[in-house]
Amino acid sequence: MSKRKIIRIDQDKCNGCGLCIPNCPEGALQIIDGKARLISDLFCDGLGACIGHCPEGAITVEERDSQEYDERKVMINIIKQGKNVIKAHLEHLKDHNQNQYLKQAIEVLKEKGIENPLAEDDKTKHQVNHFSGCPDSRMMDFSKAELENKTKAATGQASELRQWPVQIMLVPPFTPYLNNADLLIAADCVPFAYADFHADLLKDKVLLVGCPKLDDITVYEEKFTQILKQNNIKSITYAHMEVPCCFGMVAVIKSAIEASNKNVLFKEVVISIQGERLK
Repeated sequence: MSKRKIIRIDQDKCNGCGLCIPNCPEGALQIIDGKARLISDLFCDGLGACIGHCPEGAITVEERDSQEYDERKVMINIIKQGKNVIKAHLEHLKDHNQNQYLKQAIEVLKEKGIENPLAEDDKTKHQVNHFSGCPDSRMMDFSKAELENKTKAATGQASELRQWPVQIMLVPPFTPYLNNADLLIAADCVPFAYADFHADLLKDKVLLVGCPKLDDITVYEEKFTQILKQNNIKSITYAHMEVPCCFGMVAVIKSAIEASNKNVLFKEVVISIQGERLK
């Protein structure tokens, strides 16, 4: 068991209409006793494709202890449902930039001698270059050239942000851009206070942002531990303000590194409330 994002169904709100069922190609939902039920943690990827199809607002995403999602088992279940369901699932993974799971799904199709329904689609490359649906928590990995072309003309400076989302609670531990990454964990006041944030701190790093004072940093510790266990993290830089409440995250990050049993370089950067980088 480990903490990860997974759907939650409010049984008081659910009226059993079943509109969520066809919008969960993974087969994690069934109508049982007149209510939608999550039948297996193994089948739920936590991306919430079913949420927008619930007219009662009964489905949300929460972070809790659950069994790890298993793409291979999901594909065995999906193959039984035919080509259209297979295609819907692959598109679902592609649109959320879940390249690792997409690769596993295609491997299962090859093993079973089943044609990949996206094989002839030029848009099935692992890099998603268009928006569909709400972009608030959709995984996106930006190329350097793309960033420079879009931002230099407007500002004269290129953004160094390499991915989306950036909030710690919205980034799943298994997203591909975390592997082999140098992480920058930033207290969320830092980018506002430190004028050289992009050029000095963010360049060539994957960004995670949170507030050590207002957020539950015990949840952060579990998230950081899972990120470290499931990925090869080359280094972690924690940038925070000089105020006392920001220092609590230092112990959390160090504890996560220790719990992961990995040797990860850790660096701390302190920014003054006047926006200066302190030694």
